[in-house]
Amino acid sequence: MNHELVKAIIDIMYEFPIVALATIVQTWGSTPRKAGARMIICPDGRTIGTIGGGCSEGEVKNRARIIIDTCISELCLISLLGEVAADEGMVCGGKMEVFIEPVTAKEAIIHDR
Repeated sequence: MNHELVKAIIDIMYEFPIVALATIVQTWGSTPRKAGARMIICPDGRTIGTIGGGCSEGEVKNRARIIIDTCISELCLISLLGEVAADEGMVCGGKMEVFIEPVTAKEAIIHDR
């Protein structure tokens, strides 16, 4: 985890004891962001960073709220393909695998070492 991201997590921890961290693990085809892109999701829906915007980011935010509540990580496949994607204005045409994990300030500091 890079130092800037750890600092952002620690700063937001003054408001929330736990947040979710979404990381693009792998992509196929055309996607707005590539593997390694990260986004912090707060319990109130605010985000820091981006994994590409649009409906794909909205889906990750919805899943992140569940992960914050349950403290159980999830690896999910987000499709930017097909009719639904086109209806939502997504023109990328790819897929991305996103790992979403709950993170506390203590965990962020440990990962920064």
